Amino acid sequence: MPESLLNSPPHPSPTPSRPLLGVTVLVVEDSRFACEALRLLCLRSGARVRRADCLKSARRHLRVYRPSVIIVDLGLPDGSGLDLIRELVGATPRVPVILGTSGDRFAEHAALDAGADGYLPKPIESLAIFQEAILSRMPADRRPATLSLPTDELIRPDPIAYQDDMAHAADVLSDMADAKALDYVAQFIGGVARSAADEPLARAAEDLADARRNGRPVAFFAAQVAGLVQTRLNDRRVV
Repeated sequence: MPESLLNSPPHPSPTPSRPLLGVTVLVVEDSRFACEALRLLCLRSGARVRRADCLKSARRHLRVYRPSVIIVDLGLPDGSGLDLIRELVGATPRVPVILGTSGDRFAEHAALDAGADGYLPKPIESLAIFQEAILSRMPADRRPATLSLPTDELIRPDPIAYQDDMAHAADVLSDMADAKALDYVAQFIGGVARSAADEPLARAAEDLADARRNGRPVAFFAAQVAGLVQTRLNDRRVV
């Protein structure tokens, strides 16, 4: 499947060691840390990678390019990734492989119900799981004749990307009176923290999200998250 809606050269054939050679993956993800993990997984697999950090950017990209694979985070700053998945499923021509991803352990059913071909729970760090999720859903002529899947190779993103996410979260948390922003930042921080195995921050984000869902006062939980985020900004050894 060509990368661009314009003329493009034939894609190279995949090999056992680079099974995604010739594949272009569009990653729709607002977290720099999660996106860096996916970038490393793509490069290790031979795939080209493009990034969109919101729905608007993804739709602008798709007006020009048609990727082979699209991985959509379900919680984005300008809306739900589920809406984009539904659009992609109904589009002609259809992107061959559409995968949802989230740090929310209850999100898989929502992604599949929206029409996604599969789901990648965060953290996304296993090369074997990543490659299998894509290859098992690719047309037969786009798969290598033989495959040497790694057994337990894990990808570790640069900790600087985590710091970038913390800076973004701190900026959003500067307006704690904005209920919509609190919902977004609770989801965002929860996913990033789980990807980085930062359990204290993940629990604090879940407490904030739970308070929002149940209509409880959120000032304490928002302040707790903000304090942890600031601590991580001040300590570059956190990841």
